[in-house]
Amino acid sequence: MELVTIADIEAAAKRVEGVAVRTPLLFQTWDPRGSLWLKPENLQPIGAFKLRGAFNAVASLDDAARARGVVTYSSGNHAQAVAYAARHFGVPAVIVVPDIAPRVKVEATRAYGAEVVQVPIDEHEAKAHELAAARGLTLVPPFDHPAIIAGQGTAGLEIAEDLPDVEVVLVPVSGGGLASGVGAAIRARCPRARVIGVEPELAADATEGLRLGHRVDWPTADRARTIADGLRAQPSDLTFAHLREVVDAMVTVTEDEIRDAIRVLALRARLVAEPSGAVTTAAYLSRAAELPPGRTVALVSGGNVDPALLGSLLA
Repeated sequence: MELVTIADIEAAAKRVEGVAVRTPLLFQTWDPRGSLWLKPENLQPIGAFKLRGAFNAVASLDDAARARGVVTYSSGNHAQAVAYAARHFGVPAVIVVPDIAPRVKVEATRAYGAEVVQVPIDEHEAKAHELAAARGLTLVPPFDHPAIIAGQGTAGLEIAEDLPDVEVVLVPVSGGGLASGVGAAIRARCPRARVIGVEPELAADATEGLRLGHRVDWPTADRARTIADGLRAQPSDLTFAHLREVVDAMVTVTEDEIRDAIRVLALRARLVAEPSGAVTTAAYLSRAAELPPGRTVALVSGGNVDPALLGSLLA
């Protein structure tokens, strides 16, 4: 299987320049170990890293395909990213979201002008394929595409440029597009660095699969238990092949550790993170014994947290 290269990621960086924010690395002075930098992808225009891959994918389409419109399926952040990219290019977008998606993400997607279709969580991918065939739309998947992986990899390219002596990079893993792209960029630019994937214990299918050496399927209902709604997907054959090549190890975190990390990010780092975006900080805070030592970047993948949830955690 052909994997995304550093040349693909560099080409993607040119496409997303001026649209995706080049998020800074923020050194955390409150960290007693003195070795943590945060990459706040919650500062992207749509509040999450997903803009990088979605914009690269839509920008890579030919004019005829864009004119027909695009469709995707997503729990929320990729939905917003595709809607944002479609609005940028002035093309129609249809977004299929699970009916348990956070309202804040669904409303934001509609606000970008997309048509939103809500279905049960185990039907949203099939519904997107059905709509693509029926309406002649181009499917822009949330992770299972080289253009998506290359776009997400631009975050890793920035890490390598801003902290070339980085030793550990913590990346959330769900469908695997972000970890695949970031891992590929770090492998090429900072080959001595270790790339560590992080999952919730309640959705640790990639952790199990990499341990066993093959993809595994966890029931949708099991993965839906985690508070980290953006980490309920499973890797595809394409992303799993990347993960096997570019991820050095996996760690998992509990639901309470995710909640604690959201509080730490808000109160100490002054960053609003959704549960999916807080798992890397949770790993740094709670799994130090399982992580390599050294200069560590934790990628805060998104900040589209439900206000009621955030309020309850900070109360």
